[in-house]
Amino acid sequence: MAGLTAETCEACRVGAPTVTEEEMQTLGKEVPEWKVVEINGVKQLERQFKFDNFVDALAFTNRVGELAESAGHHPAILTEWGKVTVNWWSHKIRGLHRNDYIMAAKTDALV
Repeated sequence: MAGLTAETCEACRVGAPTVTEEEMQTLGKEVPEWKVVEINGVKQLERQFKFDNFVDALAFTNRVGELAESAGHHPAILTEWGKVTVNWWSHKIRGLHRNDYIMAAKTDALV
């Protein structure tokens, strides 16, 4: 995972290619707890993080928010009692980009 966490999220432009199935397999090995889901026809990386209470879940949510803002790449975050679900995808290309795997790895590092 150190490989992806050391990378920088690059600006994604409309028309940029989504990752291939082969790239998904390779990159997925670096973030094994994330799964590829499809929501409204858009592939996304999703992971649920467990916490002992709402305060810890909210603190984690805020750390993810700070990470997202610093990278200029923003996920969907659902904060509930004892858990936080994070979804990364590239809005401009309606799918997965290498950036999403970078951000998933950096999110893992926040736990």
